[in-house]
Amino acid sequence: MSKSPDREGSLDAPTRHPLDWKNESFYDADELNKELERVFDICHGCRRCVNLCESFPTLFDLVDESDTMEIDGVDPADYMKVADQCYLCDMCFMTKCPYVPPHEWNVDFPHLMLRAKAVKYQQQGASFRDKVLTSTDSVGRWATIPVVDVTINTMNEQRWARNLLEKTMGVHHQAVLPKFHSNTMRKRVKEQLHELREVKVRSTEQTRGQVALFTTCYGNNNSPVLGTHLVDVFHHNDIAVKLVNSERCCGMPKMELGDLESVERAKEHNVPVLAALVDKGYDLTALVPSCVLMFKQELPLMFPDDPQVQKVKNAFFDPFEYLWLRHKDGLLRTDFSNPLGDISYQVACHLRVQNIGYKARDVLSLVPDTKVNVLERCSGHDGTYAVKVETHDKAVKIGRPVARKVQAAEGSTLSSDCPMAGGHIAQLSERPESQHPISLLHKAYGL
Repeated sequence: MSKSPDREGSLDAPTRHPLDWKNESFYDADELNKELERVFDICHGCRRCVNLCESFPTLFDLVDESDTMEIDGVDPADYMKVADQCYLCDMCFMTKCPYVPPHEWNVDFPHLMLRAKAVKYQQQGASFRDKVLTSTDSVGRWATIPVVDVTINTMNEQRWARNLLEKTMGVHHQAVLPKFHSNTMRKRVKEQLHELREVKVRSTEQTRGQVALFTTCYGNNNSPVLGTHLVDVFHHNDIAVKLVNSERCCGMPKMELGDLESVERAKEHNVPVLAALVDKGYDLTALVPSCVLMFKQELPLMFPDDPQVQKVKNAFFDPFEYLWLRHKDGLLRTDFSNPLGDISYQVACHLRVQNIGYKARDVLSLVPDTKVNVLERCSGHDGTYAVKVETHDKAVKIGRPVARKVQAAEGSTLSSDCPMAGGHIAQLSERPESQHPISLLHKAYGL
């Protein structure tokens, strides 16, 4: 068993160490197993994270069913079963674990799982399905071709086609699949910006009053209307918006796969483009929390010595974080024309770990006759976890508690910062849809 620490927990803020993925020892399987055993032993003695995701119940079952009922009784060959259930939400690090750095035990469970995924990817590669699901740029290019998008969307609604997709690709037949749109966010916003009047840019100490929108692969291909809603809302508040000149996937899907080299290639394309916009006086934003987190946290931890990465990090904002900062400076308009009533607002995990508070709740609460009920539970979706046949049922299990709360709040509007999480919860709670907070604010303004 692990030696008892001098103290449990810490009053100090959690410290995230850079990911030392360029070091050869990072990929040493024996060294990895030693660290997995060390951390798993600590987790076994604590068990506070048992209700977060399937990684911890998987670990504890392995321990409890072993001959010794301790971590030394678990076959190291089974360690990867734990890592396979981790979708890097970071909630254990941010909200549960009392042994994160600067604690002497230095536990960073998500980064250790990422290391395990990276070693597995280096040794085994990935399945064809997983390569396809995480190649969002490539899939988006052909799936948004006119007519092709309509065909795919129609097929995804046919039971026989979904059953065939499950048998051939391992995509669960009941998983919510996104619709593709040939009229992408970039096309819509580009046309929209041509028609809008120019705004007088007003900078503040923390915001520059003009933002470049990183549309994200999901937003561009699957939720294009969100971009037009953001432009309307920001423009209504005299915040100038422009599209990022050129972009690729932020790299989050490949990171979750353990393919860190692909993450680096995406970074080498995106960061110079974004840094150049910052140099021209723009702040940066995106509508998908995972993508914001990628530029705010994950890339800076992977490339701590890259000044351009740090520049982009410091200029990237969640949309509602930005609007709230403008409100604090007296620049947010409150000429709302439509009340929103009761809102069941599920906070995406990748937003919670940004440590910015619940700014969507704060902004929407400014709307008269509006009550925002915050749901601090994971949807279990992750992006690919809820789609895969081997983990779909587990994603449903994780998402059930928040779905039950939504069902209990009859008449409320379901909302989530993450379109994928929102769709998953809507299905589980038998709601017709989930609305992004930016769409609700768009409605409140009557735009």
